[in-house]
Amino acid sequence: MALLEIKNIQKSFNTKEILHGVSLNVEKGQVVVILGPSGCGKSTLLRCINGLEQIQSGTITLDGEIISNRTKDMHLIRQKVGMVFQSYDLFPHLNVIDNILLGPLKAQKRNKEEVLKEAKEWLELVGLPDKATSFPRELSGGQKQRVAIVRALCMHPEVMLFDEVTAALDPEMVREVLDVMMNLAKDGKTMLIVTHQLEFARAVADKIVFMDQGQIVEETTPGQFFNNPTSQRGRAFLESFTFAPRHEK
Repeated sequence: MALLEIKNIQKSFNTKEILHGVSLNVEKGQVVVILGPSGCGKSTLLRCINGLEQIQSGTITLDGEIISNRTKDMHLIRQKVGMVFQSYDLFPHLNVIDNILLGPLKAQKRNKEEVLKEAKEWLELVGLPDKATSFPRELSGGQKQRVAIVRALCMHPEVMLFDEVTAALDPEMVREVLDVMMNLAKDGKTMLIVTHQLEFARAVADKIVFMDQGQIVEETTPGQFFNNPTSQRGRAFLESFTFAPRHEK
C-alpha cells in the first residue's frame, strides 16, 4: 500500500474546474516533483492534500486512513502532512525558536525541553544555529524559508509538501534552501515538491509528475521526462526553458 493515495479527485472554484480526476500514489520515502505551467493545478493539489481546500469528489488517503474533507479533525491531519509555503508564514512577533516550538507545544502537547533540543539540532543542520533568538524581520528570505522548513519538520509529519518555496527568493538565496531539501531527500523523507527549478527537480526526484490543465499528463522517472517526454505538452514545456538534456540512468 502506498503511504499517500490520491484517487480521482476533482476540485472546482465556483464553476471553474481546477483538478479533473487526478490520481497519484506516493510511496514512503519517495520524492515526487510536480511540474507544469502556471495555473495547471499544482499548488491546488497540494492544498487539497493538506486540507486547505475541500474536494468535490474522489479520496485522499494517508497510511490507509481517508484524510480528505475531514473538517472536524483536520488540525490532526495537518500534523501528519507538513506544508511549506512560498510566503514563509512565520509569526512576526515571535522569534525563531518560538515560531518553531509553537506547534509541537500547543497542538501536540509535547515536552518543551525535548522539542527545544530537537529544534536546535535542526537549526544546526540547516546552518542557522545562531538565529534562534532572531525575529523574522532580521532574517533574509532564504533564512526565513529554512526556519519554515524546520518548523514543519518538528511536527514529525509523515509527508512534507513544498509549494514553490524558492519562488520569492533572490537567486543567491535559492541554493541554500534547495540544499536543505536535497539533504531531506537523502534522509528518506517523503516529499511532494512543486517547483520550476528544473535542475533541482532532475537531481532530487524519484518520480516526475507533469500536469497541464488540471490533469496529470505524464508520470515517469526524471531521466525519461527530461530526456524523452512522451507528451507533446511535456516537450513544449521543457522547450520553454533554456535547458540542455543529458543522459541519465
